[in-house]
Parts: sequence; C-alpha cells; structure tokens
Amino acid sequence: MRAVLFLIFCLLVASVPAGADEAFYRGKTLRIIVGAPPGGGYDTYTRALARHLGRHIPGAPTVVVDNMAGAGTLVAANHTYRVARPDGLTMVNFSGTFILGQILGLPGIEFDARKFEWIGIPAKDHVVCAFTRASGITSVEAWMAAKTPVKVGATGRGSAPEDSVRILQTAVGLPTKIVSGYKGTADVRLAADAGEVAGGCWQWESMKVNWRSGLDSGDVVIVLQATATPLPDLPKVPLALSLAKTDEARALIRLGIQEQGTVTRVYAFPPGTPKDRVQALRQAFLATLADSEFRAEAVKAKLDVDPVGGEETERLVADLFKLDPALIARLRTILLP
Repeated sequence: MRAVLFLIFCLLVASVPAGADEAFYRGKTLRIIVGAPPGGGYDTYTRALARHLGRHIPGAPTVVVDNMAGAGTLVAANHTYRVARPDGLTMVNFSGTFILGQILGLPGIEFDARKFEWIGIPAKDHVVCAFTRASGITSVEAWMAAKTPVKVGATGRGSAPEDSVRILQTAVGLPTKIVSGYKGTADVRLAADAGEVAGGCWQWESMKVNWRSGLDSGDVVIVLQATATPLPDLPKVPLALSLAKTDEARALIRLGIQEQGTVTRVYAFPPGTPKDRVQALRQAFLATLADSEFRAEAVKAKLDVDPVGGEETERLVADLFKLDPALIARLRTILLP
C-alpha cells in the first residue's frame, strides 16, 4: 500500500509543472532572439524551429523570431543575459564559441555561460572554408601558394568565422588577411559574391543551405574542412588536420574548431528562469526536432538535425571550464593577439 501511495504521490507531483506551464503559456508569445541577421544559418534554423515549436509547448504559445545582429551574435547574448526578463518568454540563439571566449577573457562578453539556462542545440557544426571561383582560390594548394594574403570575411572575434581562420593561420600556415566586422555569414557571402573578399570559413550546415546556388553552379568551391573525418557531402575535400605538422597544431584544431562545433548553435534562457519552464522548453525543443513535419521541412531545406539536449549542453559547457590551462593560454595568444 505504501508503494502504491508513493507512486500516486510521484505522479501527482510530476503532473503539477506541466499544468502550471500550460496555464502560464496559454495565450502568451515566446520570443526567440537570433543573434545574426536574416538569411544566415542561425536565422534559417530558428525560423524553421519556430514554425513547429509552439505545438509542443504546454499551452501552445505563439512563437516569434526577432533578429538582433551584431558582433557575431554577442550583442544578442549579452542583451538576453543582462536585460531580458527571466520569465520563460525570451530565448536566445547565439554562437557558443563565445563560451570559450569567456574562458579566454575576450573583451565585450558580459555573461557567465555557466548561469544561462540551456535549452539545447539542433545540430553539431562542422567548419569548412569556401571561396569563389573568381577569386582564383579553387583548392587548398592555391590558397597555400598565394603570393599575397587571401582576404577572408569574418564576423568578429569569438565567432566561428573568425576564430577558425585565426587557428588555421597558426596551425597550418595559410596566408590569410582577415576582413572582420560583418554582421553575419549572409553578409560575408554577399561580400564574396561582390569580390570584396575571396570567401570565408564557417559551418557547412549553414553554408550548404545559404550558398546553395553558388555551390550548385560551381561558382563557389569548398577547399578545406576542419573536421575529424571527411563529411559525407565532401569526401574528397582535404582535412585541415592532414596539413598540421605538429601535435600542438592538431590539438589547436581539435579544441578550437572541432570541439567548439558541438556547442556552436546554442539556445538558452536568461539566468533565473523558473526551472519548470526551462524543463518544459527542453522537452518541447527535442520533441520539435523529432516532429515529422519539422523533419520534412528540414529535409526540404537541407538542414541537418543532430540534437543535443539541454542537460547535455549544460554538461558540455561545464567541461569547457575544465580545459588544460596551457592549451587555453596558447589559444589566448592566437585568438586575442
């Protein structure tokens, strides 16, 4: 009898948050702030997510997307951490590379990543480098042999499109001139098409969607991938690891680019958000990514889906703060010269 009563008690307790969440979210609007401009990978993923997320949240709130571009998504991250009300109605999507930036002491970071309420990650990212055929950089050999530094577009320190290039400069010795300050990869893409820069390095998961026309026409060429093994879409593209000559160079690529790809496209609530609402959104996030209608849209839009849940994201973030101090010091000299 005691066991039966205990089971009934547990079921009643477990049912309270769901009911409370439903009452709270009914008739409300959940706002997702994207730290990048429209047309980029962050925006594309978030708008696809937003079209289906509301169905999986108790109370079925309306879900809207707002763009708050700047500093490679840092503006949105800082705003959500410092300004947004922690009521479960404001979520942010920003680049998790700024978590490493916090550890390195990157100026401008106004948050403590350990205090965000992490909701999850829709897909692990893999950095590749692409250039326009018009630039003349159609292979990594052409890049390496360039007589003048190749102009590569970037979105500011602490973001993957810039940090990845800085690490490749050091680890592989590629002649590169970083042209920074673009609001997002969509702007880098437009700059490359216009001939302002030769190309850029960022997540294949975004690039293959938003630079599709150039890739299909052959006007854009992938020359290098900073992945552990070749991506299925790019079986013949050289690996940055194969060009690295020392153990330190390979360690820099693994930590500074590959491991960062796991926590790049993060979604989070501000600190202090009620735990029941955090849990409700974590469950809704994973349910949306498994939703057949969302999956069909993702396939059509060529969006990869390889989710990481909120609890696992929280653990990955905590692990970053336990990295080898010597390697962190070396990364600091590269990323914060």
